[in-house]
Amino acid sequence: MLTIRNLQVALGRTPVLHGIDISAAPGRIIAVIGPNGSGKTTLLRAISGDVPYQGQIALDGHDLATLKPWELAARRGVLPQAATLAFPFTVAEVVRLGLTSGTQADRTDLIARALAEVDLTGFSGRYYQELSGGQQARVQLARVRVQVWDPVQNGAARWLFLDEPVASLDIAHQIGVMRVLRGFADGGGGVVMVLHDLNLAAMVADHVWLIHDGRLLDAGPPARVIGGPGLAKAYGCPIMANQMPPAAATFVLPHGLWG
Repeated sequence: MLTIRNLQVALGRTPVLHGIDISAAPGRIIAVIGPNGSGKTTLLRAISGDVPYQGQIALDGHDLATLKPWELAARRGVLPQAATLAFPFTVAEVVRLGLTSGTQADRTDLIARALAEVDLTGFSGRYYQELSGGQQARVQLARVRVQVWDPVQNGAARWLFLDEPVASLDIAHQIGVMRVLRGFADGGGGVVMVLHDLNLAAMVADHVWLIHDGRLLDAGPPARVIGGPGLAKAYGCPIMANQMPPAAATFVLPHGLWG
């Protein structure tokens, strides 16, 4: 269980998050949505242990503030919005960085398996800097996956914290990544990811957290949160949520272009 109580974060002298209370159970995908500058990335960085905060964050009953870096690395993998490398690493070397950060550094077979999972079989020897932006994003996801390959280890759930994991991907690879995350969650792991694509959030998430001005505006099943009045308030534009039969799948259509 991921538990967040009265979470407050300031970057410099600027308050960014204000008293957020929420929890997430493993076995589910949580999509964090909200407009630019609402605090989504800061929230993800806080629960990853990457920024100072006030309040309490607990991961599977362990206070985040008391966990050593290696203990955190064994429990969760983190994918930031962007990652740059100053040296000419090969794809396999980048993925191996995640392997050595986790608890299964001897499982070198995971490198090829993770690359296959993100549709990059045969890319191990390519230089990372020579790849397209979308390919680099998938290499970074493979790096995170090998760090926490098994959704559950020694009876404890493991977590993936991902910031816009499909922002630079084409539609086929977006779906492929979502299938990977669905498999991780169905295996007992937890996934918390920031998404800007509301339709993708409606399609894959089990729960949605709507962030606005550093506060949790709403949380719950996608059909309710994305279909509720809070969405238009958060984004400041007319938004209509619709449903397609027969599965009643929610999708979003912005109405601002038409008055």
